[in-house]
Amino acid sequence: MNLELLRTYYPGGTNGELLLGGTKICNTIELPWKGNQRRISCIPEGKYRLQKRFSVRHGWHLSVMNVKGRDSILIHPANDAKKELLGCIAPVLQLTGKGKGSASRLACERLEKALFPLLEKGFVIELTIKKV
Repeated sequence: MNLELLRTYYPGGTNGELLLGGTKICNTIELPWKGNQRRISCIPEGKYRLQKRFSVRHGWHLSVMNVKGRDSILIHPANDAKKELLGCIAPVLQLTGKGKGSASRLACERLEKALFPLLEKGFVIELTIKKV
């Protein structure tokens, strides 16, 4: 199963749309592209496997696996990429600026509701990231 992230890049942040089977689930915010530098850049375009993961800080969430030169890339709530993200992807319901959005917790719940049951049944979910 394929989840698509269609990105638009800006100097102040990266905005996107997440689509599952061609249907939009939510928008996304990320840090701007800065050559895949740890903690200050979004991750490169490409195809990545998603995995369900638990941490004390974020509870159950999604992890983006096998990002070259990076680790601990998560999909978790945040409404301001520059203030709250260190290279991760944040779902949001509404985009409010470049790298900014609103209702991130609700967007994460929507995404998890769509993907967690599939992952629990053993489906492989790949995230394909590309420029619009």
